[in-house]
Amino acid sequence: MDRPFLDLSPCGPLRGALRVPGDKSVTHRGLMLLALAEGEGRLFYPLKAGDTLSTARVLRALGAEIAEEGPHFLVRGRGLRLKEPEDVLDCGNAGTLMRLLLGILAGQEGLFAVLTGDASLRRRPMGRVAAPLRAMGAQLLGREGGNKAPLAVRGQGLKGIRYTLPVPSAQVKSALLLAGLFAEGATEVEEPVPTRDHTERLFRHFGLPLWVEGNRIRTQRSGPFPAKDLVVPGDFSSAAFFLVAALVTPGSEVVVEGVGLNPTRTGLLSVLKAMGADLEWRVLEGEAGEPVGWVRARHGPLKGVAVDPGLIPLMVDEVPALAAAAAWAEGETYIPGLAELRVKESDRVAAIAQNLRALGVEVEEGEDWLRIRGGGVRPGEVEPFHDHRIAMAFAVAGLPVGVRVWEPGWAEISYPGFFQDLKRLCAAS
Repeated sequence: MDRPFLDLSPCGPLRGALRVPGDKSVTHRGLMLLALAEGEGRLFYPLKAGDTLSTARVLRALGAEIAEEGPHFLVRGRGLRLKEPEDVLDCGNAGTLMRLLLGILAGQEGLFAVLTGDASLRRRPMGRVAAPLRAMGAQLLGREGGNKAPLAVRGQGLKGIRYTLPVPSAQVKSALLLAGLFAEGATEVEEPVPTRDHTERLFRHFGLPLWVEGNRIRTQRSGPFPAKDLVVPGDFSSAAFFLVAALVTPGSEVVVEGVGLNPTRTGLLSVLKAMGADLEWRVLEGEAGEPVGWVRARHGPLKGVAVDPGLIPLMVDEVPALAAAAAWAEGETYIPGLAELRVKESDRVAAIAQNLRALGVEVEEGEDWLRIRGGGVRPGEVEPFHDHRIAMAFAVAGLPVGVRVWEPGWAEISYPGFFQDLKRLCAAS
């Protein structure tokens, strides 16, 4: 069977403004909390793509009513008691869905559910969530000692715990906070370094119990809470590819409008500025506590840097975009602290290294680091490895010289219309 591919011709200057689709993390969490709320709430401008449509489908199977109203979702929640599903819950490629849903289902007393996903998701580790949930009293079974899906959950009474994350993970933190809404006593999570805080912001939006002291986040059992409308900002992770495309393509200037600028997500901006990037941004307004604004990127010379490992949790999904920028920067870029990228939709460390080499870039790969010697790329062919961010990052890396992207459809997981938007900005000059 012939594999699909997309040939991107060398792009002249990218020009213009765009709005990227809604934030994937906020869409997942917004749908889940509206499903647990009482009454109707609207999710305005959510991401409607592979991962989040999986979340909507699974929540419908658990009894929530979710209708599409043009670009929006109308959600009628079940309250804090979900319906037992009649069949296996298919999470598709959505790791956020599976991990956070484990926290919710663990506290649904008497409810039985089985969660599975596609081949990529079934390979991803779930033990980091399952272990602390079991410490709360959750009954979870799965492959490889409960570390891999399919996973079976029988909800029961939970007890709050104090848990220190062994590695920074917003998904583990969020799963425990969601489980804490059903647990006896307080549930406290301590982070080694800050991670994205969308769950905490949404807890405040819906009036759920939450206390934050430094790196300690605490919640407790919640009573019923009313639904509230929620506006989803543009996804910074999606915007990152267009910002990098403008930085590396001569003569380019691109503005991304209405994008989320949550400081726990924008570590990439700090790194790109350190590389000499011509970037400006401004926070204009916020919805549900999420900062929103615009970012402007103009082409200019970049230089290699050693990335502060403390910034990696604030840009964990943007490392592929950073690698694309590093390929065009003069000198060496060293990116440490990448262990988490080994267990994403693909082994992103290996995928980045292989695609950089395919474009003629010299790269060294360690267990949790990359060293990239930039200076430009040559035309080539790139593989997405079933990973939406790899597909988009290396389309951008090869854009100034021309590139073939195999199986470009993987970009649809988080950005329907990505390649159409890229071509539109290329044609605008």
